[in-house]
Amino acid sequence: MFFDTHTHLDYLQQDTGETLSQLVKNAQQAGVQKILMVAVSQQNFETLEKITSLFPDNLYYGLGLHPLYIQQHQHVDLDLLHQQLSQPAKNLTAVAEIGLERAVPELIEDPLWRKQCDFLEAQLQLAKQYQLPVNLHSRKAHDQLFSFLKRIQLPKCGVIHGFAGSYTQAKRFVDLGYKIGVGGTITYARANKTRQTIAKLPLDALLLETDSPDMPVFGYQGQPNRPERILSIFTALCALRQESPEQIERQIWAQSMMLFS
Repeated sequence: MFFDTHTHLDYLQQDTGETLSQLVKNAQQAGVQKILMVAVSQQNFETLEKITSLFPDNLYYGLGLHPLYIQQHQHVDLDLLHQQLSQPAKNLTAVAEIGLERAVPELIEDPLWRKQCDFLEAQLQLAKQYQLPVNLHSRKAHDQLFSFLKRIQLPKCGVIHGFAGSYTQAKRFVDLGYKIGVGGTITYARANKTRQTIAKLPLDALLLETDSPDMPVFGYQGQPNRPERILSIFTALCALRQESPEQIERQIWAQSMMLFS
């Protein structure tokens, strides 16, 4: 059994035109029994709650304000997030997707960089207040993000989503109590640094994710990514690890359930 710990299932539905029930069925047929959907802006909040309520045994969701869209976020959005977290629906299990974005030049110029930092700080404090894990975006921002996480120690920590850094960077997060999200990157032979990192980290530090409809796995470039493609990621992970596939599957499932269900 698999738990896809990072998806944008609402955007996948828009991209493919398929029904939600078909998307969930396709995932289940591949062994993906649980899926976490994450928000990127306040415009997702109501949609994710409605979608999850239709499949409460399979779908969970996180609410958050993604740093890539920091220009459109308003402080009233933080107020709305606070309100949603204070009266949570049953399957609201994370503050997500939040983090820092340093790969887009204009987003690291003042005042947008300061706004990124302010919004991250506010959302980490909300996660701490409501004892929820976080699902973290970190692009060219591992060192800056680490400083926030070390200072604001969360009771439930969370996961560094779509990790593509060095072993040293990953180990610093793991030593703080965070998991590392293993996605489609490891299905590409050229991603040697990330593959070596995932091979060396403790198994209890890893989670599986697709980021669907983004981050396509090898062989499906140019197509919307899907939760069922977690099988390709799992196969690539097993090829990198010393443990048996059965142990990897069992342990990662347990870790995912403990964190996000």
